[in-house]
Amino acid sequence: MRENERKRHSFTPKMSDLQAPLRPKRKKGLVDFLVQFRWVFVIFFVLPFSALYYFLIYLGDVRSEMKSYKQRQKEHDENVKKVVKRLKQRNPKKDGLVCTARKPWIAVGMRNVDYKRARHYEVDLSAFRNILEIDKERMIARVEPLVNMGQITRVTVPMNLSLAVVAELDDLTVGGLINGYGIEGSSHIYGLFSDTVVAYEIVLADGRVVRATKDNEYSDLFYAIPWSQGTLGFLVAAEIKLIPVKEYMRLTYTPVVGNLQDLAQGYMDSFAPRDGDQDNPEKVPDFVEGMVYSPTEGVFMIGRYASKEEAKKKGNKINNVGWWFKPWFYQHAQTALKKGEFVEYIPTREYYHRHTRCLYWEGKLILPFGDQWWFRFLLGWLMPPKVSLLKATQGESIRNYYHEMHVIQDMLVPLYKVGDALEWVHHEMEIYPIWLCPHRLFKLPVKTMVYPEPGFEQHHRQGDTPYAQMFTDVGVYYAPGPVLRGEVFDGAEAVRKMEQWLIKNHSFQPQYAVSELNEKDFWRMFDADLYEHVRRKYGAVGTFMSVYYKSKKGRKTEKEVQEAEQAHLETAYAEAD
Repeated sequence: MRENERKRHSFTPKMSDLQAPLRPKRKKGLVDFLVQFRWVFVIFFVLPFSALYYFLIYLGDVRSEMKSYKQRQKEHDENVKKVVKRLKQRNPKKDGLVCTARKPWIAVGMRNVDYKRARHYEVDLSAFRNILEIDKERMIARVEPLVNMGQITRVTVPMNLSLAVVAELDDLTVGGLINGYGIEGSSHIYGLFSDTVVAYEIVLADGRVVRATKDNEYSDLFYAIPWSQGTLGFLVAAEIKLIPVKEYMRLTYTPVVGNLQDLAQGYMDSFAPRDGDQDNPEKVPDFVEGMVYSPTEGVFMIGRYASKEEAKKKGNKINNVGWWFKPWFYQHAQTALKKGEFVEYIPTREYYHRHTRCLYWEGKLILPFGDQWWFRFLLGWLMPPKVSLLKATQGESIRNYYHEMHVIQDMLVPLYKVGDALEWVHHEMEIYPIWLCPHRLFKLPVKTMVYPEPGFEQHHRQGDTPYAQMFTDVGVYYAPGPVLRGEVFDGAEAVRKMEQWLIKNHSFQPQYAVSELNEKDFWRMFDADLYEHVRRKYGAVGTFMSVYYKSKKGRKTEKEVQEAEQAHLETAYAEAD
């Protein structure tokens, strides 16, 4: 049956899929030389300091885990009081807008934190990095915002528990995944990371500390927090849904060959039953992931939790992908194109963080020989380089080069438009591999910044249910084909075109990435009504900067900040599509 399925998708690619514009050759300069040989600096400086940094963070995490829950809660309460005190010390007439004291280069996202170059009032949240409680009865993890994915899986997985959505990279923090955007291969069941949050503990602009849930007096705040980029208040704790898990992931790798529309259909069929039975666990896997390696080849993976006893049965293959000398995961998955469909068992925590060591495939650009067996064996244990250290040491010219000659973007598109998105990326950027990960967008009692297409449930499309529309993250991370060939490429213009395509197709751009949107188009992509209502209701206007301003590309001046905030006091951009 699987063989017939592969043959069904093996068609001759259409020429329209493969045509990309011809571009003239680009003249190279000094910055090209610096980027080409940056690996020297990475090996002798970034990797050793990254390893030391990770080790120190690990020791801090272990120290935190040794404390009693009562002690952690006491420290949490004291730190919250410090935040409240600091906020109340601010003089709105003299001090700038409020933001965290975190240095700009520490953020994992690629967006420049240029808003901190204007005058601002800092509040230190660096102490909020503890797991406060694992409540097995309520199946809730109560954590502080700087807890990262590696830290929490190290605690929960040995208990056979896990967050419902675990973002792949170790360094991604709870606060970033809530205030921004977070996804994983289980999001086709549970939605985005923020959809798994049960309650937020927020310090408001006036110093009040509130607990927001979907059904208490702060429900409007609860629904407005996701995607708000920390512009409604300071998140100091979150209660997040836990699920039971098993020791291993049974992973099936299925190759599909055809044109880009065929690959998209093969991807949809891997997890979305054509009969619409999307809530049937017998038909829908626990995890889904796709990688498109070229305009004609892709590998789609489905995972199901498996017990230790099942994994160790005679004949079953166990693959410890987390070992430092193992092939990088995306290259390992690519072998299915040659050897056909295969199944293996991966320890659950190692599966969660399968892309950490090579940063998806960005590691190939950072260290061109990093995937070679000799490097993996000798220095693979130092991987990955700390993203924050890479950013801190790149300088202005290299940073601008990456913005123009390199793409790190996610396109959140309705599932039925994935094929169109793949064709658009090929035509405008020619970037491979492309990452595919499905997620639900739920119908909520209120309209949030991101929302399903109106009336989607009437179309009964593949993957949709009456209560949620299925979307897919089309992850575009690498140097575009024209750049690799030495041709002219305008990165800013490519992103502008991408953003207009997203607006036209009711799709969304996570704001961790570099954005070229003006304010009018920003609020065409996202819905402003609830966000602006909550900003006014809870006094965020005039205290915290707006989400657009925080996401806007380029340097900001204090005058620009004040004018932008004044505009929000008077009116907000909100254009009906």
